[in-house]
Amino acid sequence: MGIKANISKLAVVFHPGVTLEEKLLEMGMSIKEFAIRTSKPEKTIIAVIRGRSSITTEMAVSFENVTMIPASFWLRKQLSYDEYVVRKNREAAAVASAEWMKKFPVAEMLKRGWLNTASSIEEKVQALFSFFAISTEKAWNDYYINQELKLAFRISLVHAKDPHAMSAWLRRGEIQAANISLNKQFDEKMLRAALPRMKQLMVDDVEGFFPQLQELCAECGVKLVSTQCLPKAPISGATRWINDIPIVQLSNRYKRYDIFWFNFFHEIGHILLHGKKDIFLEHAGCIENDLVKEQEADRFAANILLASNEEQEILKSHDYSVEGIKRAASRYGTHPAIIVGRLQHCNAIDYWQDQSLLKSICLDS
Repeated sequence: MGIKANISKLAVVFHPGVTLEEKLLEMGMSIKEFAIRTSKPEKTIIAVIRGRSSITTEMAVSFENVTMIPASFWLRKQLSYDEYVVRKNREAAAVASAEWMKKFPVAEMLKRGWLNTASSIEEKVQALFSFFAISTEKAWNDYYINQELKLAFRISLVHAKDPHAMSAWLRRGEIQAANISLNKQFDEKMLRAALPRMKQLMVDDVEGFFPQLQELCAECGVKLVSTQCLPKAPISGATRWINDIPIVQLSNRYKRYDIFWFNFFHEIGHILLHGKKDIFLEHAGCIENDLVKEQEADRFAANILLASNEEQEILKSHDYSVEGIKRAASRYGTHPAIIVGRLQHCNAIDYWQDQSLLKSICLDS
């Protein structure tokens, strides 16, 4: 998941000047003599010994000739000390980011294993830094709010209901997608050709269908992941391109078979109809996508699941019984849950009707 940095438990690292002072005492050599022998100003040697100045590569080589200690030793000591100082400074910065950290659903992220084990404020901040692959709170703001890297993330979360939880959900999807290997680049023709097979998975009501659906997507150069919603991040799905690879991330927010498949084909519609330029976040709260493109993706998904003329024929029949819906599903090559969902959506039946045909699903994330 990332590098766990527990700064407060790091062993204290001393400036190499401490070692130099000890060596001069051992050699019985004064600072002035050492300065002369190394051709360095006495004030420079004093600054090193007092930890106010660093040992440079040139100085390390000069020290080597006089102390008989390899230059690499002095440089490693300096490097270790410099790293220690930076990490101590980052510890202070982590404390300053405590309020930022508290805006994330850290407890839930820890529970799900999204973050490294952390208990202290510093550990939780560092765990978030590792999760987002950032080094500072400012970096998170620049990426997700200020859009400093527009080519990678072309939408600001500034107006999201909870930008912190939303960014965590999106980042989790990126991590999941990074663990999927593809053997080919995205192929639009292959994706269009695979649509009937994807739909057939739905019709056949295959148990544990999601890995098979992922494989069908992967064959076309598309990465599909399922990420459980976080509290205060009401999102159904997202589509974006990362390194020229289309990523579909679904939340299974409503845990309904018909809604899952509609959302899936909706996101596939974005890939096929709208290219690489936009990021689409579905039902994300206060984030406005292009309404025309959303309607196009809706029509794309609806026509795959149940064509408009087929829906009209079902409505004209007025046969909304369980058996009638099953017969219609068989006739039109869809799943009964799709028809129930469509009839509910157009208010042809009440939401309490035909509940036995509405299939619930739960996907791991």
